[in-house]
Amino acid sequence: VQLQASGGGLVQAGGSLRLSCAVSGSGFSIGTISWYRYGPGKERELVATITSGGRTNYVDSVKGRFTISRDNAKNTVYLQLNSLKPEDTASYICNADVDGDYDTGIYWGQGTLVTVSS
Repeated sequence: VQLQASGGGLVQAGGSLRLSCAVSGSGFSIGTISWYRYGPGKERELVATITSGGRTNYVDSVKGRFTISRDNAKNTVYLQLNSLKPEDTASYICNADVDGDYDTGIYWGQGTLVTVSS
């Protein structure tokens, strides 16, 4: 199981980015996928989750600005970041809950850095 996160970058406040988290491998099903972030000097924060059935949940600080979605055919989850604020600056990391004969559990990808300038 491998997770590849991408899409981060430098953007001005009010701008947008779309992050992607692609899950690769075979022999397992993918359940809930989550995005976390580590901001400078902050603890890890759960930003958004999406279940295999498409049910979503968000931390209050991003509701109405971020949208999580998934393309099950591509095993990819997206996080659309709109109306970005400097406090959204962080390394964004995805994880996936997988269930297979040999690979079961929570797997993490590497971070993709989002920097929002004021």
